[in-house]
Amino acid sequence: MSETPKAAKGDAATGKNFDGFSEDERAAMKEHAKELKKAARRSASEAKAREEGERDVREKIAEMPEADRVLAERLHEIIASVAPGLVPRTWYGMPAYAKDGKVLCFFQSAQKFKSRYATLGFSDVAALDDGTLWPTTYALTALDAANEAVISDLVKRAVG
Repeated sequence: MSETPKAAKGDAATGKNFDGFSEDERAAMKEHAKELKKAARRSASEAKAREEGERDVREKIAEMPEADRVLAERLHEIIASVAPGLVPRTWYGMPAYAKDGKVLCFFQSAQKFKSRYATLGFSDVAALDDGTLWPTTYALTALDAANEAVISDLVKRAVG
């Protein structure tokens, strides 16, 4: 009878333990679990869900450091104006926008995972397919008129 090999708990060469997820990743997963519980308690009314989602997104944006907050606030305005049918909500503790109950795009502050830039990301729900290779995440460091025009176009295309 052969024994099943056990998974290594650490790296023998470095002596470091690998726990699988970083503290930031674990915090995001806990945030997502809270969001799912909250969503399950919400009213089936789309208007109510939109209202509660708007409040949750604004609260998350308000918690961000100033540089990320400025980007997130403007991005929120752009998305609301070009795709009013998207429902604001939070997703893993980030402002997100859903179509038919599924996240279409989201904003990730630089601070969230200690990155050097914030990002605008699109899920596979987004209709951005272009051949066999296309970007789904965009780094944001500033929003000028040209960047806002690109984002507006991306969101419009993503909605389909």
